[in-house]
Amino acid sequence: MPFSVLLLVLLSLQEAIAHAIVIKSSPAADAVVPAGNVPVHLQFNSRIDRDRSKVTLIGAGGTEQRLAPAADSPPDALDAEAKGLSPGAWRLRWQVLSVDGHITRGDIPFTVR
Repeated sequence: MPFSVLLLVLLSLQEAIAHAIVIKSSPAADAVVPAGNVPVHLQFNSRIDRDRSKVTLIGAGGTEQRLAPAADSPPDALDAEAKGLSPGAWRLRWQVLSVDGHITRGDIPFTVR
């Protein structure tokens, strides 16, 4: 393999490793949870800057509610509580800043019954 190709592959791997991604969530993607208060836990593969990260709850009608991350969340997680959820389709939209400066985002759909 030519050196330039090897260098390109290694740089691509380094870039992919730098991004914070969700490795575990509660509710999990496509989970069904009971109505009421729903604890939220998003765990990432690396430390995140909690002060510059956010979680937004999106309801079936498009209504949005920003959830406040708990101050005592672990350095690689966001913990919050979604209060008074009624039955229907919901999404957690997250955006985090990893400590190396990369921003990542995603959605976690779930259903309340």
